[in-house]
Amino acid sequence: MTPTTPTVETGDPEQGTTPPAANARARSGGLNDLLRLRPSIVRDYGIVMILLLLFVVLAICSKPFLTGTNLLNILQENAPIGCVAVGTTLCFISGGFDLSIGASYAMGGVVAALLVPSLGPVLALIVGILTGFGLGLLNGIIVTVGRINPFVTTLATSIVVGGVAAVIHGGAPILVNGNTFGVIGTNSIFGLRIETIIWIVFTLICGFILQRTVLGRYIYALGGSEEATRLSGVRVNRVRLVCYGISGLGAALGGVMIASQTDAGVASAGGFSLAVTAVAGVVIGGTSIMGGEGAVWRTIVGILILALIGNGFDLLSVDPNWQAAFQGSLIILAVGADTWARRS
Repeated sequence: MTPTTPTVETGDPEQGTTPPAANARARSGGLNDLLRLRPSIVRDYGIVMILLLLFVVLAICSKPFLTGTNLLNILQENAPIGCVAVGTTLCFISGGFDLSIGASYAMGGVVAALLVPSLGPVLALIVGILTGFGLGLLNGIIVTVGRINPFVTTLATSIVVGGVAAVIHGGAPILVNGNTFGVIGTNSIFGLRIETIIWIVFTLICGFILQRTVLGRYIYALGGSEEATRLSGVRVNRVRLVCYGISGLGAALGGVMIASQTDAGVASAGGFSLAVTAVAGVVIGGTSIMGGEGAVWRTIVGILILALIGNGFDLLSVDPNWQAAFQGSLIILAVGADTWARRS
């Protein structure tokens, strides 16, 4: 009698059958893939759900919230801080950090107001914006050439620049006479304030740089691994300089907007509190504080969340101290979500 050979169930490609073991592995792999995707989904789209939830709650709880005037005011009031946050997003993604944006914000407005009598309103506004770009480059040079920690560098330069801005004109507001200087902060086109339009354009430009250019790919790569990026032949110092320059430019752009609104350059217009708010918008939006991940649209969502919180608390007459507590809680949740996503 011929011994019976145990048979092993195998799949037949021609018949389209799959062995049970392969099915189990496929199910396990699919589950693992789902578990790997879940943290990134929470990080990427959880902020959108929070924004929509806030919008719905405020629309239900406050009748004035949904009026066109109120919604346009939200955009208008947050255009300056929005420009600051969008600019520093590129710095964060590259693995950098910028605490000097509050000082650059103030210096941009002060320089613009100071130069109006000699250069005229238009050139003065342009020079004010470029001043921020120059301050950003200075930060980048200290970080890259001097090899000093970005946190320490930008904290120190914020103190220095803030002090210089206060010394100019004795710390008193620099008043500007003339309607041309206030065009950005007071005029509208098709119902939108010019400053809101500038915020939108600046956001689109920064988003295009990140998503559609070689520089954008280098920025993400630098934030992911500086050493690997350097070994790939990328001049990482130049990329970092550009990021800090854009961060300073965005800050000064916001400062010029405020100066145009008030027809005055004020040294105390920015400060550490503005830097904290801008960084909060970036972090709440989901851009990683470790670098290598993030997007401009996330920052916009983060700023809008903060804007809705502030606007809703005002409309509902809630104690402002709760607003700060709520914002702090969102920052903790955002950083926690980023950490969770990276570990998973």
